[in-house]
Amino acid sequence: MILRLLNLVVIAALIIAAAYVYRIKYDSTVQAERLAKIRSEVRRERDTIAALRAEWGQLENPARIETLAKRYLHLIPIAPTQFDKLNALPDRPPQLVRPDSADPIGDVIDNLEEPQPEVTGSVRPPASSASVAPQRGPAEAPARATTRAPVDSTSQTDAAKRPTKSGRLDR
Repeated sequence: MILRLLNLVVIAALIIAAAYVYRIKYDSTVQAERLAKIRSEVRRERDTIAALRAEWGQLENPARIETLAKRYLHLIPIAPTQFDKLNALPDRPPQLVRPDSADPIGDVIDNLEEPQPEVTGSVRPPASSASVAPQRGPAEAPARATTRAPVDSTSQTDAAKRPTKSGRLDR
């Protein structure tokens, strides 16, 4: 009787161990698939970055910019008579502010005041008293309803993914 009980305990332990090993194998397979997916996403992002860098290099090509400037800006070439000799230039720039007077820009900066909040037609000014504002009935509907345009989140993320001058992506 004791041997049968011992055999049953050993068989149950083997079944539990097999189930645990199977769970570990399944988890490792899921993690390997996740890793492969992340690696493919990284590879795709690197390819996108390389394509954007190539496009950026093409867009900032001086020959391309020159042809676009000639086509759309209609600039007149500089004539040699537009240049002047160095001895014809004034010695010093004219003094707009006397040296002994106060700094006018510094005075403006020192006397800056806090801007007052502006009240628009769609926002009511804050109540001066702490009492609760009276409730409107159905006949007292607001004269104008304001609506907000929906925000396009894709345009914001697309703008954040554009490469900067250095070729890095801003995120």
